[in-house]
This record gives sequence, C-alpha cells and structure tokens, in this order.
Amino acid sequence: MSSAPPAPDDRRFVLTLGCPDRPGIIARITSFIAEFGGSIVEAGYHSVPGASGQEVAARVGQGAPQSGTAADTGWFFTRQAIKASTVPFGIAELRDRFAGVAADFGPETEWQLLDSGERRRAVLLVSKDGHCLHDLLGRATSGELPATIEAVIGNHPDLAGMTEAHGVKFHHVPFPKDPAERGPAFDEVRALVDAHDPHAVVLARFMQVLPAELCEHWAGKAINIHHSFLPSFVGARPYHQAFARGVKLIGATCHYVTAELDAGPIIEQDVIRIDHADEVRDMVRLGRDIERVVLARGLRWHLEGRVLVHGRRTVVFS
Repeated sequence: MSSAPPAPDDRRFVLTLGCPDRPGIIARITSFIAEFGGSIVEAGYHSVPGASGQEVAARVGQGAPQSGTAADTGWFFTRQAIKASTVPFGIAELRDRFAGVAADFGPETEWQLLDSGERRRAVLLVSKDGHCLHDLLGRATSGELPATIEAVIGNHPDLAGMTEAHGVKFHHVPFPKDPAERGPAFDEVRALVDAHDPHAVVLARFMQVLPAELCEHWAGKAINIHHSFLPSFVGARPYHQAFARGVKLIGATCHYVTAELDAGPIIEQDVIRIDHADEVRDMVRLGRDIERVVLARGLRWHLEGRVLVHGRRTVVFS
C-alpha cells in the first residue's frame, strides 16, 4: 500500500549531519549548496555542549582519556531540505560532491542525503492489538504516511483480515510458548522483513522481545511503541503498574529498539491525564489514543529523516 509521490515542485533532497562541533560548519554547508544554486527551504541546527573542565577531570580521575574526544568538544547537528528542482544534477552526484565536504568535518562525521521523491518502505510487526495497525494503514491509504506498507507480519492470525482489507500482504508466523524455542520463528520473521529491504521495521504492539542479534541487524530502523511514558513502567503490563502506583498521567513512547528492553533512543512521547476514578480498562482505552498518535509521529519523523541519533539520545527536527 502506498500513497502518491510528492508533486515535482514539492520534492526535496534532505541532508542530515552530525559531527564534532567547531566554527564554520554552517557556512561551509550553505556555501556548498549555494555554489550550484540550490535553494534551502527548511533548515534546523542544534549543538550539544562539550564536557566541562570538572567533568573531564572527573573522568580522567576514573581512568578515562583526557580532553580531545567528541564528548569534550561538543557535537553539532543539522537538517537541510533543498528544493530538488534547484539542483542541476541527481541525488547520486549530490552525494558524491558532498562527501568531500563531510570529510572536512572529521572521521566521526555521520551524514546522509535522502530524496523525498523516493518512496520509503515499512514493514509492520503485530500481535493481537490492532489499534496502531489500523491507524497506520489508514494514514498510508490517505497519503499521510510517507511510505509504502510492504507487509504485515503477526505472531497471531487475528489481524489478517484488517490488513488484507487494505490490500497489504499478511504473514502469520506462529511463536512457541517457550521463549527458548522461538529462534526459528524469529529467523522466519527476519527473512520476511529483509525481503522488502525496509527503511522502517515497526513493532506496532508486537508483543515479543526481539533477540539481541536482530536488534543489531535492524539497528536504527526498528521502531517500537511502548504503552508507557518511559523510563517509567518498562516491560509488560505498564497500565497495571501505573494503576498500582496511582499515577495521574499515563503516556506512550516511540523509541528505537535496542537489546536493552525499552531503553532505546526516544523519538517521541506524549501523555494524557487520568484520575482516581479510572480503572485499568479505562487507562488502556485512553492510552490507545496516545499510542496511535505517538507512533505515527515518530514513524513519520524517522521516514522524513528528521531523527538523528547520538548515543542514547536523539535530536528530532520536527
């Protein structure tokens, strides 16, 4: 399932970059773009300060290296959207030309150039809860989601009808009850996902913990929605945990998947207020609304190249 590609005049070449901070980075990038007459239609910048003298001294006292690392010098991030019609060559040549600029910023520099005219691909993993799946299928149908939903894979067959009604292929991969016997099932899921070479693997309430090797294999593109405002109430049954603590706010967190459960870099979060009269079933119902919106936002920002990961944190040019 896919939506229409952007109109020719809306097409953008999107540059994202992170590197050790130093004077002149913005001037160098904008001068590079100006040299071929490129028009910047959106620009975002963010700098993370370096470690203070006291912090460096403390680390040295603990046996850490002295100053000169990226953590000591600070870090710079930017996202630049260039109107594609103002670039007199294609995205491949633009990447080749910019590689020389990026090299000037040091070997730690991470960057990418995306073409908004190239449709992105997503594969969704689900279990039995269909609210996030239904929302994403609807957004894809309406053209709101900038991606093709290539397939949906479920460890239960419950959501096959909903998926296929939207013209998307559903794959049922049964999972044994014993976690020690789930290796072959994860191998099958991996093969099904990788066949589509997706830009995003979305755990849309997929109630299985990915093994560490799969987290590494899909690093930077596996996205999860957790029905809690992390880092509170990690793991299973967070609404029950929240009810037991008598919280007045519940939320949801969209984050990248890592081997550490529910601890990957956070992309987006939101909350909704509850009160003492709300029971667990009320919290689940209210929480589903937040889960839908938070996952859709986080996935869209990921697909549009608005999320830059730095260690355990993210910079989101929303």
